Amino acid sequence: MATRFARHCCLSAALLLTLSAWAPAHAETPATRPVSTLKLQGQTQGTERQWDGVIEAVRQSTVAAQVPGNVTALLVKAGDTVKAGQVLARIDARDTTAGLLRSQADVAQAEAQFNNARLQWERSQSLKAQGFISDAALDSARAQWQAAQAGVTAARAGRSQAALAQGFATVTAPFDGQVLSTHMEMGDLAAPGRPILTLYAPRPMRAVVQVPASQADQVRTAQRIEVALPSPGGATTWLRPTQVVALPGADPVSQTVEWRLDLPDTAARPGQNVRVRFADMRADAVAPAAAAQLTVPASAVLRRGELTAVYVVRGGRFMLQAVRTSTPATSPGPITLLSGVRPGDIIAADALKAGLANATPAKP
Repeated sequence: MATRFARHCCLSAALLLTLSAWAPAHAETPATRPVSTLKLQGQTQGTERQWDGVIEAVRQSTVAAQVPGNVTALLVKAGDTVKAGQVLARIDARDTTAGLLRSQADVAQAEAQFNNARLQWERSQSLKAQGFISDAALDSARAQWQAAQAGVTAARAGRSQAALAQGFATVTAPFDGQVLSTHMEMGDLAAPGRPILTLYAPRPMRAVVQVPASQADQVRTAQRIEVALPSPGGATTWLRPTQVVALPGADPVSQTVEWRLDLPDTAARPGQNVRVRFADMRADAVAPAAAAQLTVPASAVLRRGELTAVYVVRGGRFMLQAVRTSTPATSPGPITLLSGVRPGDIIAADALKAGLANATPAKP
């Protein structure tokens, strides 16, 4: 019995010594995760440019008040479909109604004065024929008749203007369309020129993009212009515009030239952001400084909220470096880096793996 117990103690001591000798050997350094890398090299891709654009309706109108008064009724809301001539809002018409009644009274008064002046002129002609009045009296009667005639014309014009103003109290749709937004509520005070609502025609739509004035001559040589619209499934559809118009002048503040690209029948909505690209530009029109661009696979770019970055190798470690790209975040293809890195830098080919603990650059 004593011999068996001594043998068991010897085995336990040997096992402890073995474990104590093995543990430090494997706990000295944690396991590393090698991540493959790639070296950035400039590629000649200066024949394509991309900028962000926005969708707007070709036919859009801001319906404004033309007479002062409180809004007594707002009969539509944002998103409603309306027909041309449909009543959109009503403005208090008591002031315009009173103006119309006043102008009608002015017309009646002017017509009475005209009739009186006409009769006076006819009597003066008869008296002149009999030699009872002078030529000066006849001329005075004729002048009064002509003035009364002009007074009737002015009074009737005033009545027409008052009737037109009364019609402005009822705001109608200028064309078939959809209400984009309303700018007033019932009870608000309307004033001439103050917007009531914005109306647009759902078809056709156009993309508007601001191109830097310094590159305006380059993009004018583009043989292919396309607009990227998001599809319901999350993919991107590139459309060719039916008409392209570049405004002749540049904005004095932003120093950009506005391009308007009419789109074929599409479900895009006003205010939607899109991507516009100008491709196949003439080689001699591309600036040499813009010819070298850095293109990397989508897996090398990390996107977290508003942060876009890559992992650059610095001193044998991965360092997170913010970058700016010319390709939308939803693009599954190669990503073009505009700033933050330069040719010759080595970055991680997989940004997700490079962000894990103990990730190290793989040896070539």
